[in-house]
Amino acid sequence: MSPPPTLRPPGFSRRTLLTASAAGAALLVVGCTSEPPDPREAVTSEQADELAAQLTVQESLVAAFEAATTADPALGAAVAQLADQANAQLQSLRDAAPNTTSSAAPSTPAPPSGPEAKSWLRSQVAAAATSHATACLDQSGARAALLGSIAAGLRGQDGRLA
Repeated sequence: MSPPPTLRPPGFSRRTLLTASAAGAALLVVGCTSEPPDPREAVTSEQADELAAQLTVQESLVAAFEAATTADPALGAAVAQLADQANAQLQSLRDAAPNTTSSAAPSTPAPPSGPEAKSWLRSQVAAAATSHATACLDQSGARAALLGSIAAGLRGQDGRLA
């Protein structure tokens, strides 16, 4: 009796399998290497200064929410969610500019007391939105997207305060 034939997978020899494995590893190495950073993402000193200025704008807006709430306590409950959003936006700006120091204390004019505080706050929100949208044009990449997103969010707040 003759020995049983050796079973091999159809079409795959050891040599083919090793070659395919080596080719796959080479593709993996090529695919995992990083490319040099995009020069458009490099932050110029002008862009860093503008981002720092926008940080101050947002700090002033957060202070305006606090001042308006003090001037009209009934407004405080109505705008609590908007104030939280402004604080979150401020934190996002701080995260985007980690080495930036903002001005000592944002100077926000005192709002009128009573029901006029709401229209005053709305004007502060609109001014901050315009400032962020304008600054967005001089930024690039993620910084431009962040400022544009904050500006759009503040435009929505402006509409809710109308």
